[in-house]
Amino acid sequence: MTIMYGIPNCDTIKKAKKYLNDNNVEFTFHDYRKDGVSPELIDQFFAQLGWENVLNKRGTTYRSLTDEQKQALNESSAKQHLLDSPAMIKRPIIVHNEAFHLGFKAPQYNEIFS
Repeated sequence: MTIMYGIPNCDTIKKAKKYLNDNNVEFTFHDYRKDGVSPELIDQFFAQLGWENVLNKRGTTYRSLTDEQKQALNESSAKQHLLDSPAMIKRPIIVHNEAFHLGFKAPQYNEIFS
């Protein structure tokens, strides 16, 4: 079972979905906006990937935080930001055979799905 977590209009998500479809990998897509994000899901992401890795610092949502908010970031405050604004979760996150993977690069996916 493979689950991809993300937001459908994200370019990286589109590339990752295309890769999976082109390589006949069956997957379920979890849309943060439609399917939601729970504290338990964020805890899982943090435990498997590390909170600093899950936080997308390149996106406009992160950049809109005040300098004070950015300076005060820790695991707890990051979790709250991600619950309030799931667009700040780096994407995609893929869970395949109970292993968590972050981001999309074709060579990485070749390894995961070989």
